[in-house]
Amino acid sequence: MKNVSTLFGSMVFNDSAMKERLPKDTYKALKKTIESGKYLDDSIADVVANAMKDWAIEKGATHFTHWFQPLTGITAEKHDSFISPKDGGSNIIMEFSGKELIKGEPDASSFPSGGLRATFEARGYTAWDPTSYAFIKDGILCIPTAFCSYSGEALDKKTPLLRSMDAINKQALRILKLFGIDDAAKVTATMGPEQEYFLIKSDDYAKRKDLIYTGRTLFGAKPPKGQELDDHYFGTIKPQVLAFMDDLNEELWKLGILAKTQHNEVAPAQHELAPIFTDSNIATDHNQLSMEMLKKVAVKHDLACLMHEKPFAGINGSGKHNNWSLSTNTGVNLLDPGSSPMENAQFILFLTAIIKAVDEYQDLLRISIASAGNDHRLGANEAPPAIISIFLGEELGAVIDAIDAGAEYNQKDKEHMTIDVDVLPKFPKDNTDRNRTSPFAFTGNKFEFRAVGSAASIAGPNTVLNTIVAEILKEFADKLEGSANFTEDLNALVKETIAKHKRIVFNGNNYAEEWVVEAEKRGLLNLKSTVEALPYFISEKNIELFTKHGVYSESEMHSRYEINLESYCKILNIEALTMVEMATKEILPAVLDYVSDLGKTAAQKKAVSASISCEVEEKLLGKLSKLADNLYAKVGELESKLASTESESTRAEAEYYRNTVIPAMEELRIVADELETVVGKKYWPYPTYGEILFYN
Repeated sequence: MKNVSTLFGSMVFNDSAMKERLPKDTYKALKKTIESGKYLDDSIADVVANAMKDWAIEKGATHFTHWFQPLTGITAEKHDSFISPKDGGSNIIMEFSGKELIKGEPDASSFPSGGLRATFEARGYTAWDPTSYAFIKDGILCIPTAFCSYSGEALDKKTPLLRSMDAINKQALRILKLFGIDDAAKVTATMGPEQEYFLIKSDDYAKRKDLIYTGRTLFGAKPPKGQELDDHYFGTIKPQVLAFMDDLNEELWKLGILAKTQHNEVAPAQHELAPIFTDSNIATDHNQLSMEMLKKVAVKHDLACLMHEKPFAGINGSGKHNNWSLSTNTGVNLLDPGSSPMENAQFILFLTAIIKAVDEYQDLLRISIASAGNDHRLGANEAPPAIISIFLGEELGAVIDAIDAGAEYNQKDKEHMTIDVDVLPKFPKDNTDRNRTSPFAFTGNKFEFRAVGSAASIAGPNTVLNTIVAEILKEFADKLEGSANFTEDLNALVKETIAKHKRIVFNGNNYAEEWVVEAEKRGLLNLKSTVEALPYFISEKNIELFTKHGVYSESEMHSRYEINLESYCKILNIEALTMVEMATKEILPAVLDYVSDLGKTAAQKKAVSASISCEVEEKLLGKLSKLADNLYAKVGELESKLASTESESTRAEAEYYRNTVIPAMEELRIVADELETVVGKKYWPYPTYGEILFYN
């Protein structure tokens, strides 16, 4: 039986390892750097690097890498060995310097930059992030780092996230001081991402070019049974999957990842992994590692892990519920109502700031979850719509209504708060049922941003969340810090803000058509696709926001806008080309083979006797012939559309893909999926939905 307490963090150069291996003065200096961001002296860095190297070698590592998160959406690493020549090269010593720990120089020429540098300029720099522990993966010492260009622009997802965490820390501390809280030295954005994924047989995966090239099935008729009976949700986990989960947990625990919950999800072959909360930057690192380990461990069990947002049409796709909160270094969750009127007033002010932030920056939250894959999922009966709104629940919603109306809030055991309403002395954690249709739901002491796609890095959504809330906290602090009557001004600020931004709060069914109509009446945005959403990113309002807080420079924002549009176009181009290849080289030949054999059967019948009926064969041949002709025509139409994708701008090209290429792809799929229901099983060139989803 595994000793989990010994296993956990065994491959991480964590606080325990540092305390054990570093001199006391070095350990204290490093802790100061981690906690306050103070610069680490080169001599101290040398000591840390040497200890880290010795620890890694004892664990079997021979190489190190600066592990970073470029704008490709996945992680990157370049391995260097610890060896250095000795005695003229006849011997070696194992070395690792503070300079190598703190800074690296990978070739950045092929990473997307969105115009931040010319393609022929190769230099990029990685800089150690000491707030995220080094770890050993695949026998390599991995050092979490930020990644920037030669001229200093961020080329990764981590750097803006760290900047946004600094921004919200600064502004949240200003608010706490207004309430007389001086013992908090730091406020950290914390989160825990629930990761959904599919597991299918490796053999089935290998037989489908669409899964290999795009991560989702581009063809596939609906099977007789899907998720209608809800019999997979929380059901008994199959032995093969359970063995996979057991190995996965072991690998994650070794890396110090707080994997806590595992279960079957709604769709057949779909599952979920949920960790315990931790700091946003660490949670982001851990989620990237979790996605990597999900795929690696699956292979060992003859399975393939799919994390596309919509790998199968007609059944639920996969999301990543981004649970977000704010905590002080003293252990106080700022989204957890307190037991005194003043604590409740503090909670209400932070809540009001979030309401205002989500309302004013709906566009940014929508953009943070935008991708070609997530466009297939948002708005279906499995995920929130593209309309951003907040769910507060019945009881907290009633508190907000009372504040807006200036009325008394009726509740037993209430106590008067500094704002002119009565509220509970301690708000219950689970005061209302969850609203699984809401994109941004309050769930007791945190907000659950449910619209994030399963394959996405959580760095983007959390960078936006941190920054928009930091902005509103700044506005509040600016107004209240010079107040002559804090209680009166606080009261007026909360009331005014709630009255103005209450439109973003919706506690009903976000899936309902009525909500789309109601949201439009309220003036809420409904950005249905990535192409519609992305231009808002470089609006004057949003550029001012991010540059003010130092999260993005204007050039970094324009680069990300271009990169995301280019990615959208490239993904759709790959999908369309894959459809053409599969239809031309696999589906059409399979149909023709079936038609040929049917024709031979009919001819053989007639050869035996003219009186033998061939009505079934003839009808089927007629249907297949029409469908085959239609398939061939639809392939030609899609190819024609793909030949005209070049436009005067990336945005125009993306709009062309959305408006012209996607409909052509959908029309081709309709014909191919109908053919799947008619062509004999032994002829069909790849596994069907039923065969893939209901494996034994």
